[in-house]
Amino acid sequence: MSCRIVSIHCCPVKTLSFQTIKSCNIKKNCGMPNDRIFAFSKGINFEKAKQIEKNPNERKLNNFLTLKNSPILNKYNFRYEKNKLTLIINDKELVSINPDNSENFSLISEKLLELEISLEKPIFFLKNSKFPFYDTSSSNNVMNSISLINLNSIKDLEMKINKELEIQRFRANFYVEGIKAFEERNWINKVIKINNISFKVQSHIPRCVAINLKPKTDNNSLNLLQSLKKNFNHFDMGIYLTALEDGIINVGDRVE
Repeated sequence: MSCRIVSIHCCPVKTLSFQTIKSCNIKKNCGMPNDRIFAFSKGINFEKAKQIEKNPNERKLNNFLTLKNSPILNKYNFRYEKNKLTLIINDKELVSINPDNSENFSLISEKLLELEISLEKPIFFLKNSKFPFYDTSSSNNVMNSISLINLNSIKDLEMKINKELEIQRFRANFYVEGIKAFEERNWINKVIKINNISFKVQSHIPRCVAINLKPKTDNNSLNLLQSLKKNFNHFDMGIYLTALEDGIINVGDRVE
């Protein structure tokens, strides 16, 4: 069986969202439009928040709300479509805004603080479509990245720990099947093609404790980081890609 894209996902809000789509646009050196273009700051004042919103070189991971530092937020999800961003819990819409209007930004922040009083104030809602809030955005080697995971690598981990895992734990953009477990680790520094669009494979994806969280809960009882280290002697799952061309990717497209 050839290697193919079996699902595509977009995460409009850094760390705190996971949205399934059938196809996506790809922009050279930019990645997937609308992916991680929003974020929430943490532990900094408004002036610093606006600074990291505009300048990716000023960003540090601890400047943002993440599931690593705020696992309670794993109960929620954000959906972004038709220029409307909606905060959701258990399929119930809590608040929606038009993110083109910055006057609406405080509505989302205030709603989160209202729902989760344990969150440290202040938090600020941020937007940057040109320089999204990727974990790699402060790296010298990778800026705007696309993540790809081999489903057979996840299945290999499942067999090792004798537990079924939800793919949402890993929040990748592309999930593929049709290659051996962890075969993608041999692609580093090579160029792959998906639907005739070239991508440079930049690096492995080192994982953090957020993958321990069961989707839609704050249950982190499953220590997947420990399992990765024990069984494979690394903490990686997936690879980062950089798009070398513009194009469109669809579910079912072949990876070469």
